[in-house]
Amino acid sequence: MSRLDATSLLLSPSPTPPHKPTTPRRLICVVSSTLAALGASLSLLLLVVHSAPAPNYGSLFLSLASNDTAALHLRALTLHPHVAGTRANSLTAAYVRDAFSSLSIPAHITPYSILLSYPVERSLSLAVPGRATTTSFALSQETYPNDPYASATAEVMPTFYAYAASGSVSAEAVYANYGREEDFAYLASRGVDVAGKVAVARYGRIHCEDIVHNARVAGAAAAVVYTDPLQYGGAPGEAWFPDSRWLPPTGVQVGSLFRGVGDPTTPMWASSEGCERVSVEEAMDTDDMPGIPALPVSARDAAEIHAALGGDAAPANWQGREGSPVYRLGPGPAILNLTYTGNDTMATIENVFAVIEGAEEPDRYVILGNHRDAWTFGASDPNSGTAAMIELAQRLSVLQKQGWRPRRTIIFCSWDAEEYGLTGSTEWVEENREMLSSRAVAYLNVDVSVVGPDQAIPYIIRYTMTSCGWRNSEIQGSVGTLQRHFRITAASIWGMMALRLADEEILPFNYMSYPVELEAYTKVVENEVRGTAISCSPLHNAIRALKTAATKVNGERKVYGPSEQNDWESASYPGVENAIASARKENTTESWKFVQHEIHRVARAITQASVVLAGSLT
Repeated sequence: MSRLDATSLLLSPSPTPPHKPTTPRRLICVVSSTLAALGASLSLLLLVVHSAPAPNYGSLFLSLASNDTAALHLRALTLHPHVAGTRANSLTAAYVRDAFSSLSIPAHITPYSILLSYPVERSLSLAVPGRATTTSFALSQETYPNDPYASATAEVMPTFYAYAASGSVSAEAVYANYGREEDFAYLASRGVDVAGKVAVARYGRIHCEDIVHNARVAGAAAAVVYTDPLQYGGAPGEAWFPDSRWLPPTGVQVGSLFRGVGDPTTPMWASSEGCERVSVEEAMDTDDMPGIPALPVSARDAAEIHAALGGDAAPANWQGREGSPVYRLGPGPAILNLTYTGNDTMATIENVFAVIEGAEEPDRYVILGNHRDAWTFGASDPNSGTAAMIELAQRLSVLQKQGWRPRRTIIFCSWDAEEYGLTGSTEWVEENREMLSSRAVAYLNVDVSVVGPDQAIPYIIRYTMTSCGWRNSEIQGSVGTLQRHFRITAASIWGMMALRLADEEILPFNYMSYPVELEAYTKVVENEVRGTAISCSPLHNAIRALKTAATKVNGERKVYGPSEQNDWESASYPGVENAIASARKENTTESWKFVQHEIHRVARAITQASVVLAGSLT
């Protein structure tokens, strides 16, 4: 998954944009807390003095790195596919709980009853007028020769989209590129009618839930989404998995079409026992649901569909890689017959928690999280992260035996049903919102800790350490130590961040990094509203004040201490981005006035942060 964890959204004023699914992602150091918690921590600045030097537990932590330990956990977690709500995933919950308990770290499971979605029937066929035969697609992913898990593939759930509407559609196909709003707008400008058709789109720019939503808004009766070799197949003739990282021709990327977060039957409140709920029918009828049938398909199946499409040739930037058939817009003459029947049902999910209680500030929480459920085996996303988290906990248990105890409480979280819509983490946050708002210090999340060679590892290490207040000399000495097998690297970075956040008397936040990021995002907004009457001066003024306050706080610390339009990449100002998108579409005085309102609203929030950092009343 490429969406941010719901807990990080609660604890961070501006989530870090995620990487795309093909790269290691979400090595995130979300070190911002709510204003109340931030104010409480800053009040310590003038009160705390240095204590005697503590043992170098950081060095001991790094020396305990064990790839063998992480590998054993990873193998155990990925022996079987484990979709949320299934018995197999319940077994992984028990495994994680028992792994923490075996380390003498108290652990427990918190269940929730939520609305999940599973496939019952799927079919897709291609008919072309004048062609005698109809092509029926198998909708299956092939194994490779000598695949050690081939026998377990029978347990894999058929490829599907969670929460897709049940129904049958027979209609002409239309090619919609990446399925973005601008792609459907281009089709309309070319006179290509999408209404009542089957939209065929490819991954690569936005998530599947946004593709299908945009198709429905454009009037499509159904949608088919595929993984194009241009993004997922490498160069023509290049090998695919297991001989390289590229997706095989029959590979399919599945996902959830729910555009919200959490349990759809308990919007904005926790799915606790005996709670108020909307009905399943009401939940499925909201705008956050796709509302039309949809299926994910492979590059091989999509190539046949493209070869049967007519109409004008698509623009150059809509075409596939070299050697692909010419992509045409349609509609038709290709006719797609699509049937999908889903089972949208209430099911039980299980979050797992383990707690190392703090000694001096037990009511302040440093939270480490990772989701556990997977569409199939989850070897990379998410269980490489789960294995890293358990291996990290094992190292901390050794530190405990050496006399270490964190200053603040460390909470490990293994989330369930993330793939469906960040559901497990959202329900827990909704159930504990007030407690977290006043007590949470930071949330650190890793879902993918290893996916293959990555030249960005040194950059990731430097960036995350800088964001959490490391000095240059410390970073220089640590990068080489940490840059080994990336699973160990992830656990080491993750753990060192947690140790620093949990142990230091003064929270090691680099407050200057936030206004710098806000300035960069403000420049993006300025470019988007250039030529209009919209002014970004409220943002500039608020950021200037925040920078001044941040500079003051950073200086004091050195004395004491060592988008709805597209959630593929998150926006720092989602309200502003959504308002701009609406204004461009409607182009009315009122819509542009609302853009200015959103800019003022964000500026007010930044100003409030400045007041907290400054530590004085106005």
